[in-house]
Amino acid sequence: MDVICWQGDITTLKVDAIVNAANTSLLGGGGVDGAIHRAAGGALLEACKKFNGCATGEARITPGFNLPARYVIHTPGPIWKDGKHHEQELLSQCYQNSLKLAQEYGCESIAFPAISTGVYHFPLKLATEIAVNTIQDYCLASDYDPQIILVAFDANTQQVYQAVFNQFGLDDKNK
Repeated sequence: MDVICWQGDITTLKVDAIVNAANTSLLGGGGVDGAIHRAAGGALLEACKKFNGCATGEARITPGFNLPARYVIHTPGPIWKDGKHHEQELLSQCYQNSLKLAQEYGCESIAFPAISTGVYHFPLKLATEIAVNTIQDYCLASDYDPQIILVAFDANTQQVYQAVFNQFGLDDKNK
């Protein structure tokens, strides 16, 4: 499994799929969701309208339209309350269902933002641990071996990614 951390704008990556930390309407919003919708153009919104929303933890796929990525995988992450409302399981499902769609569509490279860690207030370190665990477990169980890019929007997120990579004994090939 090839997992790297990268700090920058997910909308600029030329990969098979980028993951959108969407809201349940799939109709755009703030943060990474808004940035992806703006960069992809109006056709993305029209494609998303056809889904009539998406439940937290599930995922949907659309073309990338004006993005350098072939596909956008939309997954609504959980809103952090107190850790006692299945937030961890729902976040894990976001990664599992995104990877399942990526595998079904033959994606060899996938970029993930830090799902739910912005306005949804999921603790960043815990979210990163869940992301790494889920990605490792899914790829081992399914014999799926894509390149995974964990995209940090800012330096703080990048530092947390590095700390979790060290904790898991992963060699970040992006160093």
